[in-house]
Amino acid sequence: MPDVVTRLRAAGCVFAEEEADLLRSAAAGPAELDAMVERRAAGLPLEHVVGWAAFAGLRIEVDGGVFVPRRRTEFLAGRAVALARPGALCVDLCCGTGAAAAVLLASVEGAEVHAADIEPAAVRCARRNVEPRGGRVYEGDLFDPLPAELRGRIEVLVANVPYVPSGDVPLLPPEARDHEPLVALDGGADGLDVLRRVARGAAEWLAPGGHLLFETSERQTDAAVAAVAAHGLAARVLEDEDLYATIVVATRTAAP
Repeated sequence: MPDVVTRLRAAGCVFAEEEADLLRSAAAGPAELDAMVERRAAGLPLEHVVGWAAFAGLRIEVDGGVFVPRRRTEFLAGRAVALARPGALCVDLCCGTGAAAAVLLASVEGAEVHAADIEPAAVRCARRNVEPRGGRVYEGDLFDPLPAELRGRIEVLVANVPYVPSGDVPLLPPEARDHEPLVALDGGADGLDVLRRVARGAAEWLAPGGHLLFETSERQTDAAVAAVAAHGLAARVLEDEDLYATIVVATRTAAP
């Protein structure tokens, strides 16, 4: 059998050596390693092949067909942690694997954390990452499945909404385009459809002084800030050049 690194390089894997080490450590034996290399060479995301992703110091389980948490999103999760006081009530919308919720539970003493996603496979995965750490995960559209008693009390609301414009989805790398759910990628004509819905609900669900945090692209920043400002939220933009990450932190400063 050709060397694992050689097979991965031939398939176009840029970090073939690192991926080979990870696959070797994950495989139970030569036959499983061969199957895993075959799946990776066929274009499956590495995280789907090994079943987990490293995220902000945690090992997050990732099932096939579920949106893979990006390294740049560690910046979003880190800012959420920085804003959450001990015991804070936090929510992770569009949670995917529940990576941000897991980080909040691991990093904020006594935090009460809820998460939700519309995609059933993501919810099943998130429950394994979030509920053993003490959080709760719900299936449904944005705020709809959340307990009513959270309304007006959320202190930190993380919403890693899809923000790729529909016309740009075909331009995404095949790993995302072919193996992650469209609902986790497609943000509508300008990429901000889901964000606008979150902003509309955030004014009602956030506590006074509560924060909505979401990721966006540099070119969408002005429109994203306008979208949250339309619902009484005061926004500031933060960037991390090393992670190529742009986020918006929007604070509820007025009654809904």
